[in-house]
Amino acid sequence: MAVSSSSSSSSFSICFKSTRFHSVRSTSSPWRLFPVTTSFSPRSLLLSQRRSLLSSFNSRSRLSPLCARDSRAAEVTGRSWEDSVLKSETPVLVEFYTSWCGPCRMVHRIIDEIAGDYAGKLKSYVLNADSDLLVAEEYEIKAVPVVLLFKNGEKRESIMGTMPKEFYISAIERVLNS
Repeated sequence: MAVSSSSSSSSFSICFKSTRFHSVRSTSSPWRLFPVTTSFSPRSLLLSQRRSLLSSFNSRSRLSPLCARDSRAAEVTGRSWEDSVLKSETPVLVEFYTSWCGPCRMVHRIIDEIAGDYAGKLKSYVLNADSDLLVAEEYEIKAVPVVLLFKNGEKRESIMGTMPKEFYISAIERVLNS
């Protein structure tokens, strides 16, 4: 069923199919009907079908961890913390992040670049603060993103929030030169 009304300079049309409709308003061109071809309605599904649909959507829409792609900054966990960070002979940069944090993704890109630039001079790691709460609490991480710089097992620098790349580089240079 199509209904149209035309005025002097524009036309208006509505297409109905089932209980859904789509309207189009155009100027200076002839009106066209754009029918809605799907008659999908969540109410038409059984409860079990709705649950199945939701579970498949949730499994596809989960946020992936920051370092799932080819990252130059390796993932460190609570189990590997002491060997990777505290006992390291080279200075270490650790980014504390969470998977749901948008600013963490921006910082991670910067840390990834820095890890490539300072390869051999600095070890770069990322730590999921949600997964490793004990390490995050030990260093009093209250918000993310936070970048900590370690030298000889001691925390030397702390950078909170999203900063420009130059800010991180200057902190790294201070740690390397100390």
